[in-house]
Amino acid sequence: MNSLSLVAPIAIQVELAERTYPIYIGQQLTAAVPGWIQAGLPQCQHAALVFDEHLGELASSLQRALSAAHFRCSLLSVPSGEASKSVEMAAGLWQSLVNENTDRGSCVVAVGGGVVGDLAGFVAATFARGLPLIQVPTTLLSQVDSSVGGKTGINLPNVKNIVGAFWQPTLVAIDTHTLESLPRREFVSGLAEVVKYGVILLPQLFEYLEQHADEILRKESPVIGHVVAESCKAKAGVVQQDERETTGLRAILNYGHTFAHALESVAGYGRLLHGEAVAIGMHMAALLAQQLGRVDQHFVQRQRALLERLELPTRFEANPSELWKIMQHDKKVEHGTLRFILPTRLGQVERVAGITERQVVEAIALANATTTGA
Repeated sequence: MNSLSLVAPIAIQVELAERTYPIYIGQQLTAAVPGWIQAGLPQCQHAALVFDEHLGELASSLQRALSAAHFRCSLLSVPSGEASKSVEMAAGLWQSLVNENTDRGSCVVAVGGGVVGDLAGFVAATFARGLPLIQVPTTLLSQVDSSVGGKTGINLPNVKNIVGAFWQPTLVAIDTHTLESLPRREFVSGLAEVVKYGVILLPQLFEYLEQHADEILRKESPVIGHVVAESCKAKAGVVQQDERETTGLRAILNYGHTFAHALESVAGYGRLLHGEAVAIGMHMAALLAQQLGRVDQHFVQRQRALLERLELPTRFEANPSELWKIMQHDKKVEHGTLRFILPTRLGQVERVAGITERQVVEAIALANATTTGA
């Protein structure tokens, strides 16, 4: 039996100081969502569905289920793409919520990938000083990463996620059935974050990915369900210990991201998918760690081999000095010092300061110079 719809959804609890919320992982979950919302938000009578414009059918299906459960529903469409994470789009949604008579008895339901989740989450965090948020992520990237942990935000020109808020959801409903129609490139992009969890925390997950790469690329349900669940557990565990990035632990989730955000900026948002940039960034980070004597060549080759087996890129032609300059504006710069998350072995990374421009530039140049099979 390949379908998770034949069994009860996997339930993961995210336990925070203020509250606990569930993550449900399964297939064909639409009918169950209203009951889960009612259980967590008994006062909620109005659901504002903020959805990706390409997911109208799913949004309508969810609206019907909510209406049958006596929710008043509003449908608010958002254009696909990173450009929607803007001040203008947030302002438009705020006004739409006003027009829809949204109040303290309302909740925001984000239906889509990371863009919609980040945008709708930020709008939920800021409208009426905070509305309950339900995440219904539909891409692999959002299911294993952005929907869990409470980070919301929008972009300013040339600066990604610089305006935002920590706003935990009340519920995350992950329907892996939505991945079946996801374009292959977007699906593969999400696998970069899964590999990341294997490198930073879960060597057993890394090995599982090596052993089941073919089944993963075929989107076989039991394997995908396992991968999504393990990724969510990993992120939930980190968030529980460092919800608002005060201890430094949550920074390990940024492995590869300092390079990735600079790559996205240089490429222009949209040319590189986020997961593709993260995969390249992870390879650059591994090469930097090798330069510093933190890992050996075997680690670098093993990580790269898995990324490429999962059809992820590990190189991108970019000017190393330009990337370095962009990194100086990264959110991870503290008191003028840029810190990198670098591996020491599979399953363990550390935050490292004091790395020079020359070392970073050399790692980028080396990544640019390598080719598949080298």
